[in-house]
Amino acid sequence: MIVERGSTARDLGPKLNRSAGDIVRFLLLQGEMLTATQSLSDDMIELFAAELGATVRLVDPGEEREAELLAKYFEADEDDEVDEADLRERPPVVTVMGHVDHGKTLLLDRIRSTDVVAGEAGGITQHIGAYQVTWHGHPVTFIDTPGHAAFTAMRARGAEVTDIVVLVVAADDGVMPQTIEAIDHARAADVPIIVAVNKMDRPDANAERVLQQLSERGLVPEAWGGDTITVQVSALNGTGIDDLLEQIILVAEVEELRASPEGHARGTVLEANLEDGRGPVATVIVESGTLRVGEPVVAGAAWGKVKAMINDRGEQVKEAPPSTPVQVLGFSEPPQAGDELRVAKDQATARTLGEARAQRFRLSGHLPVASAATGAKLEDLFEQIRRGETATLNLVVKTDVQGSLEAVVESLRKLEREDVKLSFVHRGVGGITENDVQLAKASNATIIGFNVRPDRRARELAAASNVEIRTYEIIYKLLEDIEAAMLGLLAPEFTEVVTGEAEVRQVFRIPRVGAVAGCYVREGTITRGSKVRFLREGVVIWKGTITSLRRFKEDVREVQAGFECGIGLSDYQDLKEGDVIETFEEREIPRS
Repeated sequence: MIVERGSTARDLGPKLNRSAGDIVRFLLLQGEMLTATQSLSDDMIELFAAELGATVRLVDPGEEREAELLAKYFEADEDDEVDEADLRERPPVVTVMGHVDHGKTLLLDRIRSTDVVAGEAGGITQHIGAYQVTWHGHPVTFIDTPGHAAFTAMRARGAEVTDIVVLVVAADDGVMPQTIEAIDHARAADVPIIVAVNKMDRPDANAERVLQQLSERGLVPEAWGGDTITVQVSALNGTGIDDLLEQIILVAEVEELRASPEGHARGTVLEANLEDGRGPVATVIVESGTLRVGEPVVAGAAWGKVKAMINDRGEQVKEAPPSTPVQVLGFSEPPQAGDELRVAKDQATARTLGEARAQRFRLSGHLPVASAATGAKLEDLFEQIRRGETATLNLVVKTDVQGSLEAVVESLRKLEREDVKLSFVHRGVGGITENDVQLAKASNATIIGFNVRPDRRARELAAASNVEIRTYEIIYKLLEDIEAAMLGLLAPEFTEVVTGEAEVRQVFRIPRVGAVAGCYVREGTITRGSKVRFLREGVVIWKGTITSLRRFKEDVREVQAGFECGIGLSDYQDLKEGDVIETFEEREIPRS
């Protein structure tokens, strides 16, 4: 029997042919005092079911409703056998993987004659883009996955929708950590791998060394008696590109990639974000069926009607057959990257399913909630760690697109240690707004922005509320800062500011008190309790604090320039006429 977590006695009773009162009485005998409308814990539900000899399966709130809707409106599509006569050859979906800076984007640039590198911060691809090119009449769809290790989750998702992986390895650099990760993802997806040994134009290129390293990882080249296709290319001057495309087409033919363009479309969301004037926009690869403008769709908790579709060349299209990447406009909100897109019977069905999923996410705690804070700024962590306390850094994370959000959050989670925890108060896509600042203020959180900026009102509110906003364009800079803070290395930076200077003109020896310096204040203000440096002929001979400050036998808090005073120092007695007492304070340098 299926029972939702958090059910009340009133909800549970009818499912087990008992009244709410029966459940309340049973729990009372077990020492649990609850009313009929209070939520029951998992243990309570299972305990009562066991008493009756019933077996229950606990599901998240809304999960049962979602399953019913899928079975009623969507599973019929899956039950229909695809007619072999309807199957058509479809373009291969090729994912380009490899280590950061091994030339993946430039390789695609060569293939599709479009400059992408120029628009990438730091030359690193920030999120997945999908493009279709035609080579000798054969269309091929490419997914450009990010090369940085932080985007591992996105790279894995790219492999899930892919038919062939092109593994780019620099001939002068060899197999690197992300190369190995890419191999693992491709193997997990059980797809053929074609190795492109790039940068063959470099004088220190060593293709043999690369092939040796790959064979050690189980990718034995065909030339060495294995089954891994390797192609030597240079993205810089274009050599070997035709050979690579030819091998892709040959592998696609061997794989016999086919799909039916008939029926309701199914696809995968690669990327989603909010765009000014266009609303939620999702990049989708259609896997089967044909997606058409005007059709009702649902992807995760997002639903809507396809208002428009735009292909990789920026052209509006009316329909998208299998293996076609398109941007889809018309969703109620940006779906999650990796969500499955389905065409619904009608818009009401799409909305019902989307709202059922949203409710399930909300009730089951999938959406982040604010938690108690113990540190708002990165620098605050240092003091907590130094004191041996378990420190918590609360974060509000905002990014440009959904895939970046996923990658940033997952990467940050990996930085957690026993004594340093991260709490994600809020995660979202879009610019940093006043609402984000209010939330950060209420929960004592730091705002992290990736490829986004705060608007003017958000900046003003943050300054007034002492909320820290840190923005980044390169993910490893973001991770370096957070990691430094979590390792206790990001100590506050201080500078010393001289506040006053006094010259010793006479030394008095007072019983039970010690030496007191009769001084003339030359500049600034001498204040009791100030930190002080003792200078003799310009050399610092002692540091301490001012313990007493007097004028005409009266204790005073401060003495201005141009007046005389008596100064007692904490634990220094070797005073001489002509010495200089310099007071200073340490001021924290704001980090930019």
